[in-house]
This record gives sequence, C-alpha cells and structure tokens, in this order.
Amino acid sequence: MKNRIPNRKAICDVLLEKAKEDKDIVVLCSDSRGSASLADFAEAYPEQFVETGIAEQDLVSIAAGLAHCGKKAFAASPACFLSTRSYEQCKVDVAYSNTNVKLIGISGGISYGALGMSHHSAQDIAAMSSVPNMRVYLPSDRFQTKKLVEELLKDEKPAYIRVGRNPVEDIYQEEDCPFEMDRATVLREGTDALLVACGEMVRPAYEAAAILEEEGIQTTVLDMYCVKPIDREAIIHAASSVKAVITVEEHAPFGGLGSMVSQIVAAECPRKVINIALPDAPVVTGTSQEVFDHYGMTAAGIAKAVKDVLSDE
Repeated sequence: MKNRIPNRKAICDVLLEKAKEDKDIVVLCSDSRGSASLADFAEAYPEQFVETGIAEQDLVSIAAGLAHCGKKAFAASPACFLSTRSYEQCKVDVAYSNTNVKLIGISGGISYGALGMSHHSAQDIAAMSSVPNMRVYLPSDRFQTKKLVEELLKDEKPAYIRVGRNPVEDIYQEEDCPFEMDRATVLREGTDALLVACGEMVRPAYEAAAILEEEGIQTTVLDMYCVKPIDREAIIHAASSVKAVITVEEHAPFGGLGSMVSQIVAAECPRKVINIALPDAPVVTGTSQEVFDHYGMTAAGIAKAVKDVLSDE
C-alpha cells in the first residue's frame, strides 16, 4: 500500500505522544503549523505552542531563549527560510550558545517545486553542516524519522532536521527499522559500487540497486541520514571493497553529502566518486517528481550513472 504519511507528520506524532508526560517540550512555528503538520499539536497543547508569525529570525531566537530556560524547543519553518533568513540566529543563538533547540526544516529540497529557486533549499546541508555544534539529519522515511526524533528528545544539543513536503515510500517497517544514532544504515551490500544517499534520495538509490542486481551488478547502499556527524567508519568500510562510489542528494553539488564523502574517500581509500545532485543553476520548474525525472535523480537515472562510472573503470 502506498504510504500517505509525510515525514513531517511523523515528527508531530512523536511530539504529541511525548508531550503527554513531558511539559518541557515546546513547539514553535512561523505561520507554518499547517505545512509542518503541527496543527494537532497546537490544538492539543496550546500552552506548549508558540506562533511567531512570518518572522523566522524571531522564531529561532525565541526558541533559543526557551531552551535557556530549560525547555526542549522544536522550531519548525520552511527549510528554505530557516537555513537562510535565520542563519545568523541558528549560528549564534543556537549553535554557538549550544542550546537545546531542534530546528525542523520542512518542505526541504525542491518540495516547493513550482515556486522556484526562492523556495528551494538546495544549500542547507552545506550551510548548517559548516556551523560548529550543529548536527544535520535527513531521515529517509516516516519510521526512521520517528526513531530520530525520539533520540533527539533524549539529548540537549542543537540539531537541524530536514524533511520533505510529500510522503515518501517506506524503506523500513514499523516493527523492523534498524536505527543507531549517528550511524548509517546498510540497506544492502555488494562489491561493485557503493551508493551513499540521504533523505528522500535513499528510496531511488535503493531501487536503483535492485535494477542493477538484475544486470549482475552488486551494489552496497548506505542510508546516510546522519550527514553531520557523518559515519566515516561506514563509508571507509564500504568504499574499501568496491570499484566506485556514487552519492545521491537533493542538494546543490557543493558542500553537501557528496563533498563530505569525497573528502573521506580521497583521504582513506581512494576511489572514483561521482556526485548525483541538483545542478549549480536555478532548477527547472515542476513538481518534485518532474524535477527529479529531468535531472536523472530517479532509480533508472541512478542505475545508469552507476553503470556509466563502472564502464570507465
């Protein structure tokens, strides 16, 4: 059955459940409770909900202030604004001050496909990862999102979590979702190529491996939901036994997952690394799927890229 629950709804479900007992949980929105799927939380716990209006910088600073008072603050806003308009507040009020604020970038990547570059967040992985003390997570499906939020509620460190707008097909199952904090999940193993993906690109990468298997190409697939801190050990171990490495991310080609993996592989186990990402240009207009189709960020496109790089070896 096709999944109809977006990752943003999975976040709300966890916060709703935990807030029954934990009155220190506070959720903040910048006129985005609907798009963040947090309307149910606002209705159930009005005294633990703060609406700042369209004021993303205030959103982050208020969240930091609440965290300094002992609250567990979750600040949700479109990723395109949270990672740019509020960047100084994220850097200074949250990361530099090391406050217990979880920044939730909703409708990440090209989720707002038809609205164009102003609403795309194709630089947020690079921007947030470059800030000391800031962790960066891109969960791949609703079950992994649930596990991640449950773990983040247990610590008091800053984090940026980017989720898309639309539901994504399940990769895991509710009763079978292997999860270890800050460790990549190995979805399958092979000796020809390594696919490292994050966020919504994990599903097409996983499907690409199945296509390749039918053609006799064995591929390891890593779900690198933890972009920072990145799982260096998993990358080195997997890359050491393959001919080439391919990264897949819904992000610009600079400073994101591909750049990080390339640095690790170059230093520890040199292999050819190919980065499948959005172009260094304004993205074409269309739905998310239309944009992915256009740039070959699909199972078929990823499989072709793997075959192309292996044919050059």
